[in-house]
Amino acid sequence: MSTAIPTNTRAVIEELLRRIGEGDPGRIAELYAEPCDWKFDWPESGHGCAATPWIRHRSTRADAAAHYREIAEHHLPEHVATEIERILVDGTDAVVLGEIRQTARATGRAYRARFALHLTVEDGLVTRHHVYEDSLAVTRAFEPEKG
Repeated sequence: MSTAIPTNTRAVIEELLRRIGEGDPGRIAELYAEPCDWKFDWPESGHGCAATPWIRHRSTRADAAAHYREIAEHHLPEHVATEIERILVDGTDAVVLGEIRQTARATGRAYRARFALHLTVEDGLVTRHHVYEDSLAVTRAFEPEKG
């Protein structure tokens, strides 16, 4: 049975981050509205790296769960860390600033990527999830070796 979901913006964002840290895609997805405006700051036509399938626009709760499953499938869990530096809240909007440190499963290459999340919370659920990250660092970690 699920625990009660908080309704104020900061509490929802803190709960979302806690669940992401726990790594259960289904529990994370419970915090997303149906539908949800989920976008990455990557070109619409594709990001040029087939090895990063989680980097795409989403719109449903099932998409949110799939996103977190795909990230886990493509990274080494023993080499994952996220540092949250700041959570800024203004009404229903929040910005989360931080850095991820991960290792690509396919290449074994570690990377660090700074990020900002623009999240909107309405009625206790995330209705907007926009990601701005160092896409070059991510892409380079997953690119095949040139040789």
